Amino acid sequence: MDEELRSLTERLRRESQGSVAYDRLLETGDAEVLADVLTAPGQPLWARELAAFRLGRAGDRRAFESLVLFLNHRDAPRCAAAAHALARLRDPRTARAAAALATNELRVAYALHPVRLLAELDAPESVPALITTLERRLRPHDPYRRVALACVEGLGALGDPRARRVLNEALAHPALAEAAVHALARIPQPR
Repeated sequence: MDEELRSLTERLRRESQGSVAYDRLLETGDAEVLADVLTAPGQPLWARELAAFRLGRAGDRRAFESLVLFLNHRDAPRCAAAAHALARLRDPRTARAAAALATNELRVAYALHPVRLLAELDAPESVPALITTLERRLRPHDPYRRVALACVEGLGALGDPRARRVLNEALAHPALAEAAVHALARIPQPR
């Protein structure tokens, strides 16, 4: 069992209070059973998350909508698990959804995992969304430094020359300067 699955299963086991339904969902190999949990009324949050995570990691696109909802959840562990599953789902809608969440100023407090997912996906939407999000975080006294740092690191990992301008601007921010130097070093120099 990998670390992400172990962390999720331990957390959800506690939430389910060790219910028999939890054990069944964890052990089933039947994708239909998992998919039914996503659409059946009255399912607890932990059951929906476990089903979506397992389907997403298996590449079953029926999990997409649920995983995007979890990616936008206020609880960081749910966001992290959803980002992990979405990265493995390989659904073409994922980058567009992550970009929408990362650039939504009303939800910026929850943008850390969508930002990290965009960097991991390396999709056409990734660099423009990361640039937009970082530009907004460079305002004086912005409280979302972790989101800004994730943008800087993501832009460095992607190595796209379009990020050079905003990364140079990030150099003026002490909390971001070191990461911006490393990110700029990863961007190929113009010829």
